[in-house]
Amino acid sequence: MKRGPAKRGCTDAFKRVRALGLALPEVKAATKYDGSPVLKMRGCFMAGIATDGSAEPDTLVVRSDFEEREWLLEEAPEIYYVTDYHQKYPVVLVRLSRIDNEALRDLLLSSWRLTAAKAGRASNVRRDEQYRRTDEN
Repeated sequence: MKRGPAKRGCTDAFKRVRALGLALPEVKAATKYDGSPVLKMRGCFMAGIATDGSAEPDTLVVRSDFEEREWLLEEAPEIYYVTDYHQKYPVVLVRLSRIDNEALRDLLLSSWRLTAAKAGRASNVRRDEQYRRTDEN
C-alpha cells in the first residue's frame, strides 16, 4: 500500500542513508513494491525505510544479526528498537532522527557485511545449480 504524503517524508529521511550507503561497494539504491526507498547489494536487501504500521515514522530497517541487535537495543534504546512484527527477522529498527552519521555509517557497514555474505551464498547456490544443469547434459 502506497502512502501519499508520508512517501515524501520517507524519501527525505532516507537521503543520509542513501549517501552513506552508496559509498559502499556494490550498493545500489532501489525502491520496494510500495515505492519506499531501499539499499540493495547484489540484489539483496541491506536497508530501507520501514513502511509497516508497527514502526514509527522515519524509521530505518537495517539487516543485523540477532546478537548485534540485542547489544544495540541494550546500549541505545532511544535509537534502536524492534517491534513484534520484526522480532523474528535479522533486522533492527533505527530512529533516523536520533542517530548520528558515524553510528549510521557503522551500522550500514555491518549490514553491508551481512548482506555480502548472504549475497555470496545466493550466488554460490546459483552457480552450483548451473553447474549441475550443465553436468547433467
